[in-house]
Amino acid sequence: MFACRLPLWRSTVTCESWQSGHFLPWGSCQMLSSKGINTTVGQEQQAGMKEKQVLEDLQTHVARRDTEALFQEQPQTGNQYLEDTLLRSYLKTHLPPKVLEEVHQDLERFGNRLLTEIQHLSWECELNPPVFRQFDAWGRRVDHIHTCSAWRRMKEISAEEGLIAEAYEKRYSNWSRLYQAVKLYLFSSSSGGFSCPLAMTDGAAKVIESLGIPGSLKNAFDCLTSRDPEKFWTSGQWMTERRGGSDVANGTETVARKQPDGTYCLYGFKWFTSAADSDMSLTLARIADAEGQCTQGSRGLSLFFLRVRDEEGKLNNIQVQRLKDKLGTRQMATAELWLQGARAELISAEGRGVATISSMLNITRIHNIIGAVASMRRMISLSRDYACKRVAFGKLLKDHPLHTQTIARMEVQVRGAFLLLMEIVRLLGLTETNLASEQEQLLLRLLIPVAKLYTGKQASAVAVEAMESFGGQGYMEDTGLPVILRDALVLSIWEGTTNILSLDVLRSLAKSQGQVMAVFLSTVQKKLELASGTEQLSPAVQRAREAIGSLQQFMAATGSERALTMELAARDFSYSLARIYTGALLMEHAARPDASSTDVCAALRWCNQELCPVAVESGRGSYGAGAALQDSALVFGNSRL
Repeated sequence: MFACRLPLWRSTVTCESWQSGHFLPWGSCQMLSSKGINTTVGQEQQAGMKEKQVLEDLQTHVARRDTEALFQEQPQTGNQYLEDTLLRSYLKTHLPPKVLEEVHQDLERFGNRLLTEIQHLSWECELNPPVFRQFDAWGRRVDHIHTCSAWRRMKEISAEEGLIAEAYEKRYSNWSRLYQAVKLYLFSSSSGGFSCPLAMTDGAAKVIESLGIPGSLKNAFDCLTSRDPEKFWTSGQWMTERRGGSDVANGTETVARKQPDGTYCLYGFKWFTSAADSDMSLTLARIADAEGQCTQGSRGLSLFFLRVRDEEGKLNNIQVQRLKDKLGTRQMATAELWLQGARAELISAEGRGVATISSMLNITRIHNIIGAVASMRRMISLSRDYACKRVAFGKLLKDHPLHTQTIARMEVQVRGAFLLLMEIVRLLGLTETNLASEQEQLLLRLLIPVAKLYTGKQASAVAVEAMESFGGQGYMEDTGLPVILRDALVLSIWEGTTNILSLDVLRSLAKSQGQVMAVFLSTVQKKLELASGTEQLSPAVQRAREAIGSLQQFMAATGSERALTMELAARDFSYSLARIYTGALLMEHAARPDASSTDVCAALRWCNQELCPVAVESGRGSYGAGAALQDSALVFGNSRL
C-alpha cells in the first residue's frame, strides 16, 4: 500500500534502476556495463544498441509518468452535517419541531462554510504554527507571540457563528447547550486547534455565570459570549505549575499579594498555559497573609481573574519563558509564563478556588469529549471515502470484507461515543435551565468523567486504526492524517488523565453516598425496558442485564479491603460504566419507530464486547493487597510477594 517515490534517472542506469516499476534483470545490467570487458567489435556494437534502447525506454516511461494521473485519488468529504446520518437522526428524534427546523437550516449552512472556507484555514494553521519573539531588533524584551492570519480568522469565525454565545443566549431553552455542542462537534476537526481556546472560553464564561455575573466581571462575560469579532475574547485556564499537573492542591506555588486598592498581584510560574495568546485567564493562587505566609493544600487556593494585556497591548507584568514543543496541537501557542506582579481580581471566596473552578473543568471536559468524537468521525469518514476509491488486488478496498469489517468496528465505537456525548449535553442543558431533576444532576456528575476518560482512549485507538486503513499514505505528513492522530493523543491527557478521572468517578460515588450508582442503574434499566420491546435487540438487552448483575455483585463483594480494591479497580470500573451506559443509549436509539437496521446492528455489536470488565478482572484476582504487591514486583522489581 506504500506509494513509492521513484527516482528519475535520465542519463545513467544501475542495477537498482526501475523499469516499468520493476528492477531491471541482472543480465541487462551486465550488458550495460560492457566497457572494460573483452568483447568483439560486433558484440560492443550490439551492447551499445541495447543500452541505447533501454535508456530510450526509461526516458519514455519517465516522460509518461510526469504527465499521468495521480497514483491514488485523495479521500474527501462533503457537507459534514448532511453526511452525518446519526447526528441528523438524533436531532430529528429529540428536538422540538420548530427548533429542529431552525437548527437544520443553520447547520446545513455551517456545513457548507466548513467545506468552502474553514477547512482551508485549518490547514494554514497547521503549516504556520505560532512563533515566539522574545526581543526586538534593539534588544528590548517584547515577548511577542505571533500567530498566523488563519488562526486569527478562526477567532472571528467563532464569534460570528456564536460557538460560545449560543449556550448562554439560551434561544432554545434547554436545547441551546446541545445545539452549541453540535456546532462545536462539526467545527472541531476543521478548527485548526482553535477548539482548545474555545473550551477554556466556554469554561470561563460558565464560572462567571455561576458567580451571578458580578459587576466587575460583566464586561468580561459580555466579551466571552459576544458574536461581534471585534469584541470577542478568548480565555486561558492557568492551573498547571512545575510541581504538579492534576495535583493542584499540592502543586500550586503561585502567591497572591493584596494591594491597597483591593486588587492582587500574582507571583509564580505557570508551567503549561494553553492558548497563551488569549485575552484573559482564570488562575489559582495562594493568598499571602500580612507575614507572607500561605495556607497549603486545596483550602489555601483561591480563584483569580486577570487580563493578559492592557489596553495598549502590553503584557500584564507577565514574561513568556518559551513556547512548548509539543507532539500535537502545534497550531496553538502553549507557553511557560512567569507572573511577576500580574494584576488580578479575586473572584472566589478565599480558599474556595478549587470548588469555584470546578464548573469550568466540567465544561472543558465536555469539550474534550466533543473533540474526541469529532476526530473519530473525521477519520472514519475519510477512511470510508478512501475505501470507495482505492483499488488494491484488483478491486476496491470496500469490496474486501476484512477491510470493511475493520471500518465497521470503528463506526460502532464512534456511534456509541456520539450518543454518550449527546446524553451529557442534553443533561447539561436541563441543568442550566433549572429543568433537571436531582437524579439527572447526579447522573451528569458521574457521566462527565466517565465519558471523558473513555472517549479519550477511543479517539487514540480509532485514529491509529484509521490511519492504518490508508496504508503508507496514512503515514505521510502532507495528507493531513498524522495531524489528526497527533492531536487526538492529547485527549486522554488534557483535563485529567484516565487514572485521575477514574478516581474522580469513585469520589462522585462516595460523595453521593451511593445515590449516584442507584440513579445510574435505574436509568439504564429504564432504557433496557424500552429496548426490550424490539425483538431484534433481545440479545443486546440480555447481555446488558447480565453486565448490570455482574457490576452489582462486584460492588457487593469488595469486602474488608474496599478502599484498595476500588482504587485498583477504578479504571476497569469506569470502563464498565461507560460500556454499559453507552450500550443502553445505542439500544434506546435503535428502539425508535423509525430506526434503521444500521442502528440495530450497532447496538448488537456494541453489546457483543465485554460490557463489565471490572467483574472479569475481579474474578481473576486483579484487585486487592496481593495484586498490588505483584504489580509492584513486576514494575519495580520488588521481590516481597
